[in-house]
Amino acid sequence: MPRVVAPLTAAVVAVALWWGATATLRIRPFFVPAPPDIVAAFRRQPGYLLRELGRTFAETAAGFALAAVAGVLLAVVLTTSRTVERAILPLLIAVNAVPKVAVAPLLVVWLGFGAQPKIVLVVLISFFPIVLASAAGLTSTPVELTEYVKSLDAPRWQAYLRLRLPWALPQIFVGLKVAVSLAVIGAVVAEISNPDGGLGAVVVLSSTSADTPLAFAAIMLLAALSVTLFYTVAAIERVLIPWAREISG
Repeated sequence: MPRVVAPLTAAVVAVALWWGATATLRIRPFFVPAPPDIVAAFRRQPGYLLRELGRTFAETAAGFALAAVAGVLLAVVLTTSRTVERAILPLLIAVNAVPKVAVAPLLVVWLGFGAQPKIVLVVLISFFPIVLASAAGLTSTPVELTEYVKSLDAPRWQAYLRLRLPWALPQIFVGLKVAVSLAVIGAVVAEISNPDGGLGAVVVLSSTSADTPLAFAAIMLLAALSVTLFYTVAAIERVLIPWAREISG
């Protein structure tokens, strides 16, 4: 119950303070709409908003899944050899340093319109945290355990599969929880650059038509999507590695 009541209470308090501020300061809905204005905007076009939410979710989920698989695999490659890590890691840092907002229009030129450039941008923006967290987890295995596995003459792939990867799972999930929120941001950035669908396109189009409540309704749905995805990953973590909380402080 505390896990449910505490966040709900905080959300209700935040909405109440927001509503009270807009009423007290008499802020026009054109600038910052009150919660009832946002609810009214959603009730005007629920089908439209939910359809665009589905498109954003599909792009986010596809890009995040690709980034998770590729990130963990690349982390395994990086941790197999110091030479490989020294060669590849600077390139990853350089790619990650490129502003993704600048890349989004180029992806449209290279891949055309549609979901493909948006999925690629989600991968680019959520890939790096997964690689770093996974590599940190794979290199954090206690020395005594690795020496014990070596004494049993276990092959390298078996050492990774049975020891290093399970030990790294808590750290890997840290990277996944960071990356899943970034994945939503990546999808929105791509949709703003290529506003042919998704909640990012709703924000752009409603802003150009001065429909601020509709833009805020899309933003609230994006926030709800991000929270849902984060706690979904956290729930999967609890199911897969229930022992992680018992061995941590």
